[in-house]
Amino acid sequence: MTQDFISLEIDTDLTRKILTEFLRSEITNAGFQHAIVGVSGGIDSAVTCYLATEALKPENVLAVRMPYKTSAPESLEHADLVIQASGVQDITIPITDIVDSLFTHFPEADRVRRGNAMARARMIILYDQSVAFNGLVVGSGNKTEILLGYTTLYGDSACALNPLGDLYKTQIRQLARSLGIPEVIITKPPSAGLWVGQTDEDELGFTYQEVDRLLVLLVDRGYSLQACVEAGFDSTFVEAVIERIRRNQFKRVLPPIAKLSDRSVS
Repeated sequence: MTQDFISLEIDTDLTRKILTEFLRSEITNAGFQHAIVGVSGGIDSAVTCYLATEALKPENVLAVRMPYKTSAPESLEHADLVIQASGVQDITIPITDIVDSLFTHFPEADRVRRGNAMARARMIILYDQSVAFNGLVVGSGNKTEILLGYTTLYGDSACALNPLGDLYKTQIRQLARSLGIPEVIITKPPSAGLWVGQTDEDELGFTYQEVDRLLVLLVDRGYSLQACVEAGFDSTFVEAVIERIRRNQFKRVLPPIAKLSDRSVS
């Protein structure tokens, strides 16, 4: 059996309309008029920034750039492309001193620990700016990352609302093109920018295009492992993805609260 029947195509006009209305209604219903977006120069944050601008107008959106000393120069350049094209307000706050001051105490820390600290330092800054700008932090995590747990808990996963969480990475690219995001941002290798040469797909061990097609079957259509194999996917790949989804369930839910009374909050 071939995989030709798996479609990730979306109606970009309808998706754009739904997501801008989502942002507008959720933010205003919470009593706010402003949004804060961490803009990294990557496709996900670019899409979020563009959508927030359409929903709230440029003057009501603050784009925050938060480079580390090893951040690729083109990341700031691409973030600036997004800011200039959308016309939003912007601020640049480097995170080098925050992160390095922590690891003077732990010089042996590996790059995973340091990368997690970078992600959490950025969220500290975004939530500080949330108070200063009187707005809500809008996230940019996509469905692929959320399902695979490819995110830092209380780091890049932390936000007040997330317009992209039900779109696979492949679908984000479609939406980006419809929004007019610069092609250089759409086509560059996805990266969290946590260390030199880091790319998402190298870390994951497979491409977004490959895993998105599998996730459509596993998650959207409820296929079993065997059904996915019969659809043409390698069994080892399917098992590895299923295990990642299972292992990272804790990242997708609020912390469990031990129930002691009849009216606990969860």
